[in-house]
Amino acid sequence: QVQLVESGGGLVQAGGSLRLSCAASGRTFTHDTVGWFRRDLGKEREFVSAISWTRGNTNYADSVKGRFTISRDNAKNTVYLQMNSLKPEDTNVYYCATGVKELSPFFQEYEYWGQGTQVTVSS
Repeated sequence: QVQLVESGGGLVQAGGSLRLSCAASGRTFTHDTVGWFRRDLGKEREFVSAISWTRGNTNYADSVKGRFTISRDNAKNTVYLQMNSLKPEDTNVYYCATGVKELSPFFQEYEYWGQGTQVTVSS
């Protein structure tokens, strides 16, 4: 079992920044990839970014490249998503998840999920 807890969401003006955190506990070594997804009401989860715990390599959706940066702190078992130049269309609930498929952009390939954190960007 892996437990994930997101934090750091909130309300920010367009152009602003937020940093999301995903704290992991439990059998984290069994799932090497940590991904961030977002979901608007009534829509499928959209891939945002992913990182490998062991190698640190990353993957980004085109919509966030150059604005968002994913990183990890292995000592704290925490993955971060630094979000800069936020746009109103980034407004969503953001979830972190773990999976075994390296850097997968497909939510179906992730097994454990956090409860989500709301990000709201005002225009």
